[in-house]
Amino acid sequence: MPLIHHLDGVKVLMYMNDHPPPHFHVAYGEHEAQVEIATQAVMHGTLPKNKLKKVRDWAKENKENLLALFNRLNPPIKR
Repeated sequence: MPLIHHLDGVKVLMYMNDHPPPHFHVAYGEHEAQVEIATQAVMHGTLPKNKLKKVRDWAKENKENLLALFNRLNPPIKR
C-alpha cells in the first residue's frame, strides 16, 4: 500500500485493486480509518477529531488528484 501523503503525523495511504467507492486509508498511532474521497466521510474506523479535521480539509483541497490516483491504481475490470 503506497504512502501518498504524511499529514501532521497521519499516514495517508491508498491500496491498489481496492473496492469502490473511491477512498483512501489513514493511520495514526493505533487508529485506522477509510475516508471516502467524494464526501470526506469516514467509511470505517476512527481517527482523533483534530486529526480527522486536518485529513478532511486536505482531502477536500486535493479531491481531483485523489480521484485520479484512485482510478489509476484501481482501473475498471474488463470482462
